[in-house]
Amino acid sequence: MKPATAAQKLGIYLPAAPEAFQTASVTREQLNALLESPPEWLVELRLNGPHPRQIVAGKLGVSASGLARAGVTDALTTAQIKELLVAPPEWLVRERATQAAVREEQRRVRERNAERAQH
Repeated sequence: MKPATAAQKLGIYLPAAPEAFQTASVTREQLNALLESPPEWLVELRLNGPHPRQIVAGKLGVSASGLARAGVTDALTTAQIKELLVAPPEWLVRERATQAAVREEQRRVRERNAERAQH
């Protein structure tokens, strides 16, 4: 598989990975080996970042679209994410509220559909 696909499956930001990983194809067996016994560089990337957009969004409790609306285009490190959580800027407060409303609406629709299915 392509390095970008492998990076996505590993939950890492590809440009922060070692050059050898960025340029070589990864087999399913190699991917499984990385998942089962991650090397030091992979452990470090997962712990401290920089993290890809989806991981940043999840850690901040917002959507990837919310990051884009806020103008957050760069990968963030774990330390940067913690700083945002300690002193959340206005955009983060707004996007977290939006995300909470979306989750509540999804819950309401699931319950309504479950109730309809029982009748």
